[in-house]
Amino acid sequence: MEALNYRVNTYIDSWMGPRDPRVRGWLLLGNYIPTFAFTAMYLLVVWMGPKYMKNRQPYSCRALLVPYNLCLTLLSLYMFYELVMSVYQGGYNFFCQNTHSGGEADKRMMNVLWWYYFSKLIEFMDTFFFILRKNNHQITFLHVYHHATMLNIWWFVMNWVPCGHSYFGATFNSFIHVLMYSYYGLSAVPAIRPYLWWKKYITQGQLVQFVLTMFQTSCAVVWPCGFPMGWLYFQITYMITLILLFTNFYIQTYKKHAGSRKTDYSNGSINGHTNGVTSNEKVKYRKPCTD
Repeated sequence: MEALNYRVNTYIDSWMGPRDPRVRGWLLLGNYIPTFAFTAMYLLVVWMGPKYMKNRQPYSCRALLVPYNLCLTLLSLYMFYELVMSVYQGGYNFFCQNTHSGGEADKRMMNVLWWYYFSKLIEFMDTFFFILRKNNHQITFLHVYHHATMLNIWWFVMNWVPCGHSYFGATFNSFIHVLMYSYYGLSAVPAIRPYLWWKKYITQGQLVQFVLTMFQTSCAVVWPCGFPMGWLYFQITYMITLILLFTNFYIQTYKKHAGSRKTDYSNGSINGHTNGVTSNEKVKYRKPCTD
């Protein structure tokens, strides 16, 4: 395994250039193979899971959904706070921020961005809950694409540009996730479900996030400050793919079927999925989720 890690690292480093030494030795960042392996296992579960569950009763998992979503809400809130405070402490520039100009704030930024990277691994559970509950219609291309790519992208970000201009998308996304996972957690409580009205606006917020992130990234291209241009071009391209996919999802969900669909407070998809308790989970099928 060490020989394989060495070969992979040598190839990646020859392609990407020297890594940021400030994150050397951090958990999961030293070698790409673990991140790649987690993604491969995720995709394997996405492929095999529905086949395994095909002739089995769906699990409710309600006992896990509330604490799971609560924990992700609190983690997102923590990351949002730390990101905002790091930006304030380092006097980060909205238009362009280099990776070695924030002093101690850069270290604080790197610490919280590692948690942001790690949270993308935790969020694989969103899909696993769909599979256990047989909500296979929620496992869309958008859902899988977003989950699988984010973990890998942020492994590279953390190794080469773990602070500086990388802050904006993560900050906005953490704020959106506070709203999103709190919605998921509340939707798992039947008594609260009828009062949840903001799922549509969370999707709108995500689209605003992608547009603003693309704009903020473009500013660093127009007014460069030493942040690597290759990363900026990649970020813009990735944001375009998300804008196209989320716009299509929004149209399909809220426009085309607006007149023919009843509001489902617990199963209203956000970013192509939800992990709240759905209205079509019949009581007679519910089993405790023991995983």
